[in-house]
Amino acid sequence: MEAFIQELAFFSELPAWASWGGVIAVLFILGYTGAPIWIWTLAGFAALFGFGAPVWLLSTYTLLAVIFNIKPIRRTLISGPIMKALDALNILPAISETEQTAIDSGTVWMEGELFSGKPDFKKMMSQPYPEFTKQEQEFLDGPVEELCSMVSDWDVFQRKGFDDETWKFMKEKGFFGLIIPEEYGGYGFSANAHSAVVAKLASRCGPLATTVMVPNSLGPAELLMHYGTDEQKKHYLPRLATGEEMPCFALTEPNAGSDAGSMESTGEVFKRDDGNLYLKLNWDKRYITLASISTVIGLAFKMYDPEEYLGKGKELGITCALVPSDADGVDIGKRHDPLGVPFYNCPTKGEDVIVPIDAIIGEKEGAGNGWRMLMESLAVGRGISLPAQSVGGSKMATRATGAYAAIRKQFGLNIGKFEGIEEPMARIGGYTYLMDASRRYICGALDQGAKPAVVTAIAKYNFTELGREIVNDAMDIVGGAGISRGPRNIFAHSYIATPIAITVEGANILTRTLMIFGQGAIRSHPYALKEINALMDKDVKAFDDAFWSHIGHVVQNSFRSMLLSITRGRLASSPVGGPAAKYYKKLAWASASFAFMSDIALGSYGGALKMKEKLAGRYADILSWMFLATATLRRYEADGRQEEDREYFEWAMQHAFYRIQTAFDEIYNEIEVPGLSWLFRGPVGLWSRINRIGKKPSDKLGHKIAQAMQEQGEQRDRMTSGIYTSTSLEDGIGIYEHAMTKVKESFPVYKKLYKATKAREIEKAHVLKQITPALEKGIITEEEAKVIRETEAARFDAISVDSFTLEQYNRNAVDPSKGKGIKRKKNPETDKVNI
Repeated sequence: MEAFIQELAFFSELPAWASWGGVIAVLFILGYTGAPIWIWTLAGFAALFGFGAPVWLLSTYTLLAVIFNIKPIRRTLISGPIMKALDALNILPAISETEQTAIDSGTVWMEGELFSGKPDFKKMMSQPYPEFTKQEQEFLDGPVEELCSMVSDWDVFQRKGFDDETWKFMKEKGFFGLIIPEEYGGYGFSANAHSAVVAKLASRCGPLATTVMVPNSLGPAELLMHYGTDEQKKHYLPRLATGEEMPCFALTEPNAGSDAGSMESTGEVFKRDDGNLYLKLNWDKRYITLASISTVIGLAFKMYDPEEYLGKGKELGITCALVPSDADGVDIGKRHDPLGVPFYNCPTKGEDVIVPIDAIIGEKEGAGNGWRMLMESLAVGRGISLPAQSVGGSKMATRATGAYAAIRKQFGLNIGKFEGIEEPMARIGGYTYLMDASRRYICGALDQGAKPAVVTAIAKYNFTELGREIVNDAMDIVGGAGISRGPRNIFAHSYIATPIAITVEGANILTRTLMIFGQGAIRSHPYALKEINALMDKDVKAFDDAFWSHIGHVVQNSFRSMLLSITRGRLASSPVGGPAAKYYKKLAWASASFAFMSDIALGSYGGALKMKEKLAGRYADILSWMFLATATLRRYEADGRQEEDREYFEWAMQHAFYRIQTAFDEIYNEIEVPGLSWLFRGPVGLWSRINRIGKKPSDKLGHKIAQAMQEQGEQRDRMTSGIYTSTSLEDGIGIYEHAMTKVKESFPVYKKLYKATKAREIEKAHVLKQITPALEKGIITEEEAKVIRETEAARFDAISVDSFTLEQYNRNAVDPSKGKGIKRKKNPETDKVNI
């Protein structure tokens, strides 16, 4: 220590500006590296000695150093009073019982690294990036492919369901047992395979994907596997795997949607004359998928035990039980009509339904544990089902719009050459690359047993929102081919169904404003939850450790944020070289700024932060796009940094940082910090706008993606792998692919006609009218003329839309009050059809 002080005393011999410069340099080094308090203390002593501080100042500093460095003294004199003040002022948010259960149920994964302000990139890039087993790949190439070929999306919408052959095939091939272990007759597939199955089905038919994914998501099978007794598993799982039992899960109610704590369904324990315990259940649920065709209902309800037969008190809390659909008092006889999308979505009621106490999942031990079960299971489901549907749809959009843009002509050019078309095409391709990267990254975590509630909330919200952007862009590009419904239309039903995905499994508005940052700020922060728990437990020792570690965390991130901003991330290290390195550095910069600003929000609003949903939504955007960027980096490395994918990678990364920048600017403009709001709205906000962490991807980069989407070949196939691409000329995508192939094959012939037109050898006209003069002048051969005719026929077929006679159009109109076809007759005066 003496030598250390002597060396730093060197500052006293330097000019004042140099001495202060050295002190500031040491200050920044200690802050950036996160030096412990005792190093700060020694540095302070050295500086005081170096500058010749008077004895009174040294004595005061020594007293403070003793107080802050000796924990028992610090707890008594500082931490204890701070703890009492925080409790009295309600600075830290209180956690309700249901919130505590939700927090305890999930696990912290890579979002914790992003919250730290100093992410461990080696750890983040070493996370498993899963591949399929032989059995999984064979299932995808066999039964899944065959099921897609059996189903026509248009027919499903016209029929409002599947035919008997399709139902039989799904049951026989085990589509309802994807997640059920092999020992119970299922496949025991990985999350990655489960996700891929749903994505492929979604690329063919949305209701088909929904019908398969629901029994394999949150429901009886999932709950039984984790919480059921051996007897319950042996009874139900084999039947669920084969489709002998058709499950549904009843959670949502008229007054309890995202707020499941307001559930009004009840189950009351009572004893019959036979001496056995039973439950009397009453419920009124809605939006329950598969309810009207179910044989067993997974029911969530609030459980009461007035006589305390179970010895757990009178109010046990939310519980989950399995109820036979044919039990007395059960009503499953109706369906909702969710935007006309024909999957079974239904209300269900139960009035004084009696089931044995053993119907509780987990039997008596499961009583009152339903909320924990739901939170753990939802965390997994949100990361698989709806994200997979969005990825399947986005890949189909990438493939189909690329083909359409290469086929469709306007003003003598393929529309894919127009910059106005290139812009939405770039979004479709870039988002698809990013989403598939994130899908696999998350599935890798789920397959390792992680249950990252925050990350899966990020997935559900962002995948469905990006899916909405993609289908909107696709509809704009294909125009009339998108709005005219019929067997050829690829996008209309996805467009119609998009709000459903936005709404289910937690409405997106609440997912963004309450869950991602609201829960993440507590669960994923290195110290916040420890502080809250210590405060609730009145544990001064635990609070002291967490609080002062938190202070160090804030100090370090303030310095890291400042220095990384000034150097534009160059101070940060990257685990790789090449084009990806700069994005790791930017991600470190974003993480440090996010962590610092998160603590600013926690300190400024305290427990009231829960109610600042607009602000929380912007923090959620930053966390979301940091995570999506991380997953994209992981994909780029896992794919071997393929040069031909670089445009997709660069676009996705640049867009991610653009979205991060936008959210930071909005936070700086709106955050209220006692006494310092002006600082963030003025100098900090101005610096952020001048020294942007990201901007929109360039038009040049977007052009490259749009052109790549229009080129047939290995890259296009790889970018859209895992979807169903029919070769039939009866299917929309098959028609597009055929026409695209013809356009590519005939390009040299079209080029000859173009050159001849430019040279004025033939007149400018529609290409079909140029064939005869071109033949007469020997510009093209008869074989080449045939190629042109076939290409133009294929092109015309591809851009044609479905049309119907009045009889065909009206054949499915039904009078809902009578269940019969509506009669139509001609008005002899107008010769029009009247209903």
